[in-house]
Amino acid sequence: MKKLLLAGLALLALAPATAAFARPITATDLATMRRIAAPAVSPDGNWAVYQLRETDLEGNRGRTDLWLVDLRSPEAQPTRLVTSPDVNESSPVFSTDGEWVYFLSGKSGSDQIWRIRRAHPAEQITDFPGGIGGFLLSPSGDRIAIWADRDIQCADLSCANVSAPGPGHGSGRAYDETFVRHWDTWATPGTRSRVFTFPLVDGRPQGAGTPVAPGLAGDSPSKPFGGAEELAWSADGRTLFFTLREGGSTEPNSTDLDIYAAREGAGVDNLTDANRAMDTTPAVSPDGRWLAYTAMARPTYEADRQVIQLRNLQTGQTRALTQEWDRSVGSIAWAPDGRSLYVTAGEVLDTPLFRVDVRTGRATRLTQGGTVGNVAPLANGAVLYTLNSLQAPDDLYLLDRRGRSRRLTSVNADKLADLDPVTVERFSFAGAHGDTVWGQIVKPAGAAGRLPTLLLIHGGPQSTFGNGWSYRWNPWVFAAPGYGAVTIDFHGSTGYGQAFTDAINRDWGGRPLEDLRLGLAAAGREEPQLDTANSCALGGSYGGFMANWIAGNWPDGFKCLVSHSGVFDQRAMAYETEELWFSEWEFGGPYFEPAAAANYERNNPVNFVQNFRTPMLVIHGERDFRIPYSQSLGLFNALQRRGIPSRLVVFPDENHWILKPQNSIQWYREVHGWLGRWLRPSN
Repeated sequence: MKKLLLAGLALLALAPATAAFARPITATDLATMRRIAAPAVSPDGNWAVYQLRETDLEGNRGRTDLWLVDLRSPEAQPTRLVTSPDVNESSPVFSTDGEWVYFLSGKSGSDQIWRIRRAHPAEQITDFPGGIGGFLLSPSGDRIAIWADRDIQCADLSCANVSAPGPGHGSGRAYDETFVRHWDTWATPGTRSRVFTFPLVDGRPQGAGTPVAPGLAGDSPSKPFGGAEELAWSADGRTLFFTLREGGSTEPNSTDLDIYAAREGAGVDNLTDANRAMDTTPAVSPDGRWLAYTAMARPTYEADRQVIQLRNLQTGQTRALTQEWDRSVGSIAWAPDGRSLYVTAGEVLDTPLFRVDVRTGRATRLTQGGTVGNVAPLANGAVLYTLNSLQAPDDLYLLDRRGRSRRLTSVNADKLADLDPVTVERFSFAGAHGDTVWGQIVKPAGAAGRLPTLLLIHGGPQSTFGNGWSYRWNPWVFAAPGYGAVTIDFHGSTGYGQAFTDAINRDWGGRPLEDLRLGLAAAGREEPQLDTANSCALGGSYGGFMANWIAGNWPDGFKCLVSHSGVFDQRAMAYETEELWFSEWEFGGPYFEPAAAANYERNNPVNFVQNFRTPMLVIHGERDFRIPYSQSLGLFNALQRRGIPSRLVVFPDENHWILKPQNSIQWYREVHGWLGRWLRPSN
């Protein structure tokens, strides 16, 4: 119990002070929280600029402005740097002399690069047809890399040499090899995310750009989520390092992202060709001697451990810096003195900031509870970062050289002050095979009486339901009507060593289900206020699969279930998903191989429909290409055919995630309505 109390105090330290209990948090509160992102630091370390999203609920969208904060003064208040009511400003970076802030804006009708200096109006510095996706300034200040979706035949970013299709060609898309769609977008044949480099004269790009890899067919940055973290300039600005997975017929079966070096006047080299697994996040040391990056070891396994590699850029010699540290590195930033790296990695429910010694590879934890992101080292040895927890969304913090942390922003203080807080308790128990498994209990502070219980099951499956804020599956919002929310990091979760993560392979319905059974019982013992006999289980993605699996393999465990974008039929999923490598790794090969097919079928919810009897809410986004919505249609038909109380909610404009503000509110309204129907909380 001492461990639980200490963990709870650490978590509460991140929560805002609340003068008095006001009211439970709602889905509208969640959707309208302000969201900090993309902080950047001036070269002298005196200023930070960041983007802040606010929600236009009536317009059903978020919009972002740029804010500036003086890092020298503990009393400094952030001020708006750029704001245009009808457009977004995003992705700010300082020029090398610190005089200008470059950023993206859609003010001209498409995303273009703008720049601004304090007390002056912003000015547009690019105007490329079709807009751009992003940019990266060189540390030398005389080069810029710009990326955008362009036809692979385009000679430059303007693409004047390629004509648009004329009328009468029809609307059909024709494909001769697979990977025809990805995440939520159909591929446009012949179009890729491509990088172009430009000289900068007086801070403005000159010419139409030079493609860095005209002979390579692939997306750089990678899709759907890659960005500037996948590119890096050399210290002299004459070499651009970029990440790319070659396209072609093998692309949907490959996780082989490689790091390439495009040297001015010397062509392109694949620096990581020997590794058939993923290599990404290149970062060049301040003195230009070293390239740090993360690498996985096993091809087609997207959740393998990411180990930091150090490559000597003169000799090409490479060593695995964190091979002996059994954690997967999520981000890399060099310390200004080049002697260490600041990294993030999952660690038992938290995602702290670590310092890794470049000589020894030793990792030292620098922060405690919560989830750290957006790490930006300062010239004076301090580190800027964002921090969130289960009890508060992101704010900016500054860690000084002595290890003292100072909060710089409180962007949601006014909103959080009006809300009843929650308490968070951690607990551990002996899970499957006697292994230690961790979980959390979230409940309204001051709640009285027995609480109906929600078992929240994370997706991935190689992920965590840890101490971090979510704008989608948020335990505070789930618990608000008067529930106790329980999360379990079952076998397959991250932050406990790679062997624990690997344990779910070919065993989706085995050890994780046992962990959930044992974990729910353990939560009830740790917190007697939880009424675990009056409970529902909810999950999305893999968690949705688990809700479907529970329906057939633990049919008497819950009064209701919620399945969001869950796998119902593994055989169909194996052929319908876009990233084929995922299912084929998880179950040992393609479905048409008999040994692999047996693994799929052993973990296939459709084989247990005859056992279904628990009422279920089924939700899906129609633009979900990761787990196509046909999975939920089949599930709903099975439930209806069996005469089981069930409801289907389909969002035609959403993908695997429900992101639009009004849709998020509707999602929670449907979920809370379903829970209230079967659990009847006291509130």
